[in-house]
Amino acid sequence: MAKKIYVGNLPFSASDDEIRTLFGAHGDVQSVNLITDRETGRPRGFGFVEMDESGADAAIAALDGKDMDGRALKVNEARPRNDRGGSGGGSRGGW
Repeated sequence: MAKKIYVGNLPFSASDDEIRTLFGAHGDVQSVNLITDRETGRPRGFGFVEMDESGADAAIAALDGKDMDGRALKVNEARPRNDRGGSGGGSRGGW
């Protein structure tokens, strides 16, 4: 089963291939998704890696706090996104 990993404090110059290689040393990388700003297209400094479970655990243990281009990576298991709820806009109480 695949496990999703959050990777934060990435250098803005990091590429999908660099991250795939870095995590690939610990197991089978299924996907890499580096997050970019919707408006500017610039990297936001974090992303997600999907790996097999044992590889993910090994990568988290080995890479959390590891220096990448002068930045200490923050690596942990991704938490599920909170359901944002709400009604999608200013409800006026049924008016």
